[in-house]
Amino acid sequence: MHEILDYLRNLPPPERDAFAERCKTTVGYLRKAVSTKQQLGVELCISLDRESGGALRCERLCPGLDWDYLRKAALREGAANDPATALAQRQEVAHA
Repeated sequence: MHEILDYLRNLPPPERDAFAERCKTTVGYLRKAVSTKQQLGVELCISLDRESGGALRCERLCPGLDWDYLRKAALREGAANDPATALAQRQEVAHA
C-alpha cells in the first residue's frame, strides 16, 4: 500500500487534496491507513484506481477480493439490464 504514499508525493499539494476529495476521503486518512496497514474498503480501492487513472490498482490495494469474479458478475448484470448488450453477447457466442 505504500504506492498510495508514492502517488500522493508525486502530486502537487492542491492536487493531493482534490484527488482525495474525488475519492471521498482525505489525504490524512490515506496516510494513516497506510501507516497502520489498515485494510481499505472496496469502494475506496475502486475510487483510488479510477481517480488515479489506473496508477493505483484496486487489485493491489484490496488483494483479498476476487476482482475477476466481480467484473464478470458486473458484465452479466449489465447484459441482463441492457437488451442491446445481451443481444451482442448472444451474437458473439453464436459466431464463436
